[in-house]
Amino acid sequence: MLLELNAVHAFYGKVEALKGISLRVRERAIVSLLGANGAGKTTTVRTIMGMHRSRDNDIRFDNAPIGNVAPHQIVGLGIAMVPERRELFPDMSVVDNLDMGAYRRRDRRDVRRTLDWIYTLFPVLAERRKQRAGALSGGQQQMLAIGRSLMSRPRLLLLDEPTLGLAPVLVKQIFAIVQELNRQGITILLIEQNARQALKLAEYGYILENGRIALEGEGALLMQDENVQRSYLGAI
Repeated sequence: MLLELNAVHAFYGKVEALKGISLRVRERAIVSLLGANGAGKTTTVRTIMGMHRSRDNDIRFDNAPIGNVAPHQIVGLGIAMVPERRELFPDMSVVDNLDMGAYRRRDRRDVRRTLDWIYTLFPVLAERRKQRAGALSGGQQQMLAIGRSLMSRPRLLLLDEPTLGLAPVLVKQIFAIVQELNRQGITILLIEQNARQALKLAEYGYILENGRIALEGEGALLMQDENVQRSYLGAI
């Protein structure tokens, strides 16, 4: 198992945001984490990244504990996150934003190869590499945020609401990119409001409610669950 969370608790002051959640992400899989706003999804990925501490050393990556590892070291281990709000540097160029994702890497020739690979995934970023990131459309900014995270060459990519606020045609494009990255060997933990599409992509899914795992199972089976259909798929 590439990533394991074992009864993880997380707090904001005295408020318990995660109440003992456990989940598994198999290498080269797509796993979806679903839930309403405030359920604890973003807290989960921030805790994995070391940005929000669990009280115990209860997170393992590639069978090694990472609960007490600093965020920049976690990136070095092979985990990258695309944050919900993208968090780009709007006044910097596209290529400079991408280069920020490779800040831990020292082999500039290898970094250049990674940059060329990202330009093949996102041709529009190559076309606009000298433009300010803030001048890009919403969909292009999301591609840039994903590309920046890929510059660290992660084994595991945490995607926090990658289609939030995008037009349907761009949503379809982002999901196609997620599939392509997975085909190329990247493991993905996907947080997504579009539950139907997320479960179509996912080998396995988890439903978070109020900081707890309320339901889990294979993506196809979760789509058939009446409670999931009623709460997340707009059915029944």
